[in-house]
Amino acid sequence: MIKTFTHEKLLRYVYNELPADEQQEIEQALVHDADLAATCADLLLAQRALDGARRTPGKRTTDAILQYSRTFLKAG
Repeated sequence: MIKTFTHEKLLRYVYNELPADEQQEIEQALVHDADLAATCADLLLAQRALDGARRTPGKRTTDAILQYSRTFLKAG
C-alpha cells in the first residue's frame, strides 16, 4: 500500500513534532520513496536556512530607526 503524506506532516517530522509511531511510518516511506525523500531533504535545508537567519536587526538599521524617531521628538 502506498501512503501519501501532507506537507504539514513532513514539516512536523522535520521539527520532531510527531508521535513515535508516525515518525517511524514516515522514515519507512522515506526509504522506499525517492520523491518523498527529496522533498524531506528540501524541507531540512529550508529549516537550516531559517534557523541560521538573523533574528535581530543590524546596527545600521537600529541607528536609522532611532535617528528617524528623533525627528519626531524635535518636532513635538
